[in-house]
Amino acid sequence: MEKYCIVQTTTNDKETALKITSNLLKKKLAACIQSHTIKSSYRWKGNLENSEEIILNIKTKTSLFEKIKKEIEENHNYETPEIVSVPILDGSEKYLKWIDEETE
Repeated sequence: MEKYCIVQTTTNDKETALKITSNLLKKKLAACIQSHTIKSSYRWKGNLENSEEIILNIKTKTSLFEKIKKEIEENHNYETPEIVSVPILDGSEKYLKWIDEETE
């Protein structure tokens, strides 16, 4: 298992994105969170949907995934939020050390 990962979630609500971001950073569960507005197309309950969403890319340690998942689930506005972890296979030593220093 890789030591570092990027946890990704999306929401259509700016306040939800800000709350999740703030909580994760305050609790030292993430070192950095990037947010971007994106257009999403997907199937939901038998319908094709197109919407504008905010994606959060959460830079963290793999060992914190379950705590991050719980925090997202408790504060998310979606019935079934996207919560996925993508391993960081390699990175600059200084950046990865910074993630260590900024997370619990």
